Amino acid sequence: MNTIGIKDVALRAGVSVATVSNVLNRPEKVAPATRERVEDAIGILGYVPNMAARQLTGNRGNVIGLVLFDVRNPFLTDVARGAEDVLHIAGQTVVLCNTDVLPDKEERYLRQLAQQNANGALITPADLSREWLEGLRARGLRVVLLDNAETYPDVCSVAVDDVAGADAAVTHLLARGHQRLAFVTGPMTMRQSQDRLAGSRQALERAGRPADALQVVETSAFTVDQGRRAGEQLLTVSERVTAAFCANDLLALGMMQTAFRAKLRVPDDLAIVGYDDIHSAATAGVPLTSVHVGGYDLGRAAAELLLDEDRPGHTHRRLVFPPRLIERNSS
Repeated sequence: MNTIGIKDVALRAGVSVATVSNVLNRPEKVAPATRERVEDAIGILGYVPNMAARQLTGNRGNVIGLVLFDVRNPFLTDVARGAEDVLHIAGQTVVLCNTDVLPDKEERYLRQLAQQNANGALITPADLSREWLEGLRARGLRVVLLDNAETYPDVCSVAVDDVAGADAAVTHLLARGHQRLAFVTGPMTMRQSQDRLAGSRQALERAGRPADALQVVETSAFTVDQGRRAGEQLLTVSERVTAAFCANDLLALGMMQTAFRAKLRVPDDLAIVGYDDIHSAATAGVPLTSVHVGGYDLGRAAAELLLDEDRPGHTHRRLVFPPRLIERNSS
């Protein structure tokens, strides 16, 4: 049983009990530096506010957190819109949280959602683990993972078959005779990157190609700027690749910009395939071949799973959406 009380938090943070209460109930009234100090004390001490006790009796609020790794990403914007459309009809209020794939930032948002008696969260986790899931359950916070979580059958999840999608992309490039390929991705700590690399290597192996036929370039984020940087890295070596499969469309569009600046022709000098099939893929200078994954439908499905947890007889489900390759001029 948790014996830590609000007075202990106040003492640890060096503030009054009233200030701690405001952080828990009216955080906008507290200066950011003071609020962060109190939140740190809560995390260190493991204090569980009375709100969490009310959650155990089923008395939840109507706020649902949408905790995403980059709200600027158009694919995640589609996910957010799909979820919001479902949750709005259900009378829920969506709070958008951007984590930048930073575990500490994610932890702060999840702690605040639990303290404010949130109904749950839809999340692209920065670092999924059993310990992480148990920590959420200890707070009484329900989640649906926007992640390929086949090893966690006791939580609802929604994902795309990224292995199959990447396999289709690389198979497409191999069929066009490319011998030297690159795989450009964001952080390899993320499941999306790992699965898309696995699918790329699966396609190479099936075609009888050696593993070193694929040059892997890891970037710090799934952004256009990082795609440009990856392009600069790949196009300045003596033996250049002839094709690049990028783990999302923003990376692919950034690489395309670098290719244009280098006076290369796409796809004649460099073929490019992206992933997600965001709206701007079809309207790029050279329309981008991409793996379509349906973010709006994914968001809707995740929201419906979270709402279903309130219904009798709910069972955890893992929904995996099949991707499909959309061929355009870039490859």
